[in-house]
Amino acid sequence: MGPFQAKKGRMAASSDPLQKKRLDSWKEIAAFFARAERTVKRWEAQRGLPVHRVPGGARSAVFAYSDELTDWLKGPGREPDSYRSPDDPGQPPARAVASRTETFVSQRIISWLLLVVLVPSVAVFVERSRPYLKASATRHVPDPEAQELYLKGRFFWNRRTPDDLNRAIDYFTQAIVKDPNGAQAYVGLADCYNLLREFGAMSPNEAYPRALSAAQRAAELDPKSPEAHISLAFVTYWWSWKAATAEREFKRALELDSHSVRAHHWYATYLLGRRRYSEALDQIEQARKLEPSSTPILADKGLMLWQSGRHDEALDLLTQLEITEPMFSSTRDYLGRIYWEEKDYGRALAEWRRLAVLRHDQAGLAVAEAREKGLASGGLQGLFKSELPVLKDWVDRGGGSAYELAATYAVLGMRQEALAYLQVSFNRHEEAMLESDPIPPLDNDPEYQKFRGQVRQLLIQ
Repeated sequence: MGPFQAKKGRMAASSDPLQKKRLDSWKEIAAFFARAERTVKRWEAQRGLPVHRVPGGARSAVFAYSDELTDWLKGPGREPDSYRSPDDPGQPPARAVASRTETFVSQRIISWLLLVVLVPSVAVFVERSRPYLKASATRHVPDPEAQELYLKGRFFWNRRTPDDLNRAIDYFTQAIVKDPNGAQAYVGLADCYNLLREFGAMSPNEAYPRALSAAQRAAELDPKSPEAHISLAFVTYWWSWKAATAEREFKRALELDSHSVRAHHWYATYLLGRRRYSEALDQIEQARKLEPSSTPILADKGLMLWQSGRHDEALDLLTQLEITEPMFSSTRDYLGRIYWEEKDYGRALAEWRRLAVLRHDQAGLAVAEAREKGLASGGLQGLFKSELPVLKDWVDRGGGSAYELAATYAVLGMRQEALAYLQVSFNRHEEAMLESDPIPPLDNDPEYQKFRGQVRQLLIQ
């Protein structure tokens, strides 16, 4: 989290931005085919695999679109599923991907789940807006073993550390294998990926499609599940940018269960993103009354108090949480933003360094170190100059925040570079562009206003 980045990323807008997934690194392209990176690089060189390069970036800064890759597969003689390179001899596609996924579950379970949920095909992206018409005629009776696994998963999910979220994925995965028709475990899986891009180092481009696929499957299995509607609402807003659709999903969840803590909590964060502060505080207070001891709810309430102008209350709450729950990373993030806004840059950077450590985010830690060195040697301008190459490398490799990089370029007076990375941010559907304050040096720039207008058009859906 950086100086210009708000709390909460996805892909290029065409006539329908949801039909075209952008893969932002060789790793993601390789995962799409379930092959080694060397294999897909060979396909580009020898067989015309459609891979693009970031303008001005290094040779390794590549991206591709899932629909173009799928069209390429339809060409004569292109059958990667039967192709075996020296990089992955004899290894079936699902296992090639499974070797890079959660280590807690057996290869057999992960292979099965990848085919169903974790590596959505292009068809998933085309189908994602269709209504769920395949609901079972009768209510599903949970398998007792699957239910026990689900409850264990929820225990670790609630702890919200990177390691615990991955342990929760393990339990939810095992629950799905035990009971493939149970919606609960798919909801748990969606919730893990909805949070891993915030509490871990997983990129939104990797986490959100998995969350969306699992949430859709849950809603398909049980349309009357409030939990499924909550998970679907969250990813629909923060990833798909469809604010009206997301709000309908939140309200449907509350109709089904008016006492759902997560519905009130996550609806509150949506309302905060929409700058509806009084409504957000009302919803977060309802969540707090239902679960008074929840650290995530209290931390989010602190941020909402600050953004609604109740600064003293916000600081009192967040600083107390920092003392009582020092391992909870969101508190560090929120205090960092507050200190930055108050121009207490040293304290802000210290909080963001702790945030990177807690989230096991090595790239974020490198950015934090560059900022600290720059601030010490050249003040605020030195900070921006020092962070620039580190941020650029991170973004060009498919991570980080292109919006934040664009803001840094803008502050340094490099307009063309700023606009180029705003385009990258828009293409990725980054949350920072969705909810961040304007970038002052570009506030009157027509190209920048064009981006903001396109975002507003998506939000009315």
